[in-house]
Formats: sequence, structure tokens, C-alpha cells
Amino acid sequence: MTELMRRLDDRRYRVHAVCLRREGSWLPAVIRRAASVVEFPVTGFAKISTLRQLWQFARWCRRERIAILQTCDFYSNVFGLLGGALAGVPVRIGSRRELNPDKTSGRIRLQRLAYRFADRIVANSPAAAGMLREEGVPSSAIALISNGVDAAAYPDRPRRPNVCRVITVANLRPEKSHETLIAAAAQLASVCPDLRYQIVGDGSRRQELEALARARGVSGIVEFLGHRDDVPALLAAADVFVLPSRSEAFPNGAIEAMAAGLPVVACAVGGLLDLIETGRTGILVPPSDPEPLAVALQSLCADPARAHALGREARREVQARYSFERMIAAFDDLYDTELRARPAVRARTVEAGI
Repeated sequence: MTELMRRLDDRRYRVHAVCLRREGSWLPAVIRRAASVVEFPVTGFAKISTLRQLWQFARWCRRERIAILQTCDFYSNVFGLLGGALAGVPVRIGSRRELNPDKTSGRIRLQRLAYRFADRIVANSPAAAGMLREEGVPSSAIALISNGVDAAAYPDRPRRPNVCRVITVANLRPEKSHETLIAAAAQLASVCPDLRYQIVGDGSRRQELEALARARGVSGIVEFLGHRDDVPALLAAADVFVLPSRSEAFPNGAIEAMAAGLPVVACAVGGLLDLIETGRTGILVPPSDPEPLAVALQSLCADPARAHALGREARREVQARYSFERMIAAFDDLYDTELRARPAVRARTVEAGI
């Protein structure tokens, strides 16, 4: 979403960033691009204060004459789409970027309700689009726009004589199943003693996972790096990318790794089934099972030439199908389609709230 805001044509769109908390690593880049960054603090949907924030958000949309409202996750779908409908925002676009991992039935029902206030819903993978259809969203309301990546940020990768460094980039949340990677590392410790593992990302499970690594005897080879802003450099120094998730829609981390020319070993779930082709751009393994993950990593460790070939094809795939230019053009086409149906809106400069 940050890249979407940065790259939309500022001759056509005046972009406002709306958030529930005005903090985080995304903020500096957005401040440089957005016409405004506006906070409507919400700490829970069952609170009276949230109704006040919702009303203030609707007033803000009317005052700024917002023409397009784009939401990007569960909380913004619920808050933004309802508020945009109250304000009468002409074009309201929701998003689906996950497959309901660990969501309660109440949250699922709430998001389904929020989607009724959207004109279109963007799914970032065929798997996410399929989930929307299962929840009763008509196909005509679903737009499929895959995530993008700046392939130019990743130089061509030289052939490496050995496979030594495994990396994963993902928030430390339950559905990412980092414990599967830690268990695989423990299995491989004696078979591939030179392998080292970097876990990039932060989250609520960090202390738990660090304790697990110590308990499995791999704390010396598994390194927790936390949040990093130098991910391209870390990927350039790695040899294999792993994503052990048990639920994924269309992960940016895997796309970035492919752009960097890394072979991807991932679980055969969700959007990864569409992103990774086993034997050509990576290796897919069953979820939540360290044994096949360890076997896949061992096979690449034993055959660096194969690892390089998989990474080379992965990079070509990203350059052909998942560029930021393609992603931005797809959103631009979507906005144009919706605006063409509303000539009165199209006749003025478009204010976009994202």
C-alpha cells in the first residue's frame, strides 16, 4: 500500500493516508508522498469511542471530497468501508490479503458485513479470490491484483559454490509457523553443519520462538534479526529463502526473495500454490511438517547448482509477472473503471483516501 501511494500519478490523484495508529516503519515514506496522514485512533470495535471516530472519519471524507476510498486489511475494511458509506464516498474498494488464519467466526462475519459496503474488493491471489467467493461475494465484485515488487532493487545473483545461509522474512505470528523451520534446523544440524538460519521480522511470538530455538539446541545457528529496513541486502547475502507458513494469500516476502534470485522453499498452501512451481522456481512441501522441509533444504545444500538454477528462474518469473509497474497499472485501471461509471466524480480532481 505504501508503494501504491508513492507511485500513483500525482497529476491525477491527491492521496491521503488514513490510519488507526500514526506510527510504524511505514510512516516516513508515506509522509513524503501523501497530501495528509490522518489518524482516527481505534482500540476496539465494541467501544463507544469507536463510533465517535467513525463519525469523525465520515465527516473528514465529506470535507475532503474523497472520491476513492481504498482499504487494505481487516481493521481498515471494517472501519473504512462503513465510514466511507456513511460519508457517501462514490468509489469504495476493499481488500482481501489473507485466508482467515486464526480469525474467530465473529471477525469473519464482521468482515463479510463490511464487504457489503464496497463497490469492488481486491484479492491479491487466486486463493484469496476463491475465499471471497466462498463467503458469498459475487465474482463481478472481485478484482484480482497481485502484489508487486521493485525487481530493479535486486541485482543479478552470482553463482555460489555452497549453500550456507537460509533466510525467512515474515512477521512472527502463529500462521507463519516459524516453529516448523526451527524443528527442521534441529534435524539438519548434524547433516548440514554449515547451514545458518536468519529469521527476519518481529511480532508477539519472538520470545516464545527464541526459547524454542534454545530448547531445540539451535540458538547458535538460528538468528532472530527483528524488523529490518535492509531486506534487499540480507536477501543478497542469503542462499535459500524459506516460508514455512500454514496459511498465505500472496506473500511479499516470497516475491522479494524471488526477485533477489533465491530459490524458495515454502509450504503448499494458499497463494504459494500459484506463486511457486516445484522444480522450476522453488520447492513446495506439506505444511506444519519439519521432515519434508528438512529434506528440501538438504537437497539444495547438496546441489548448489540446482539452487542457483531455481533462483534464476524465480527471478525471471517475478520480472515477467510481478513488477510494481504492472501492479500500479492494474489499480489505475480499476479506479478508471469505477470512475467512468460516475461521470460527475471523474470531472474533478480525484481525492483518494488509502
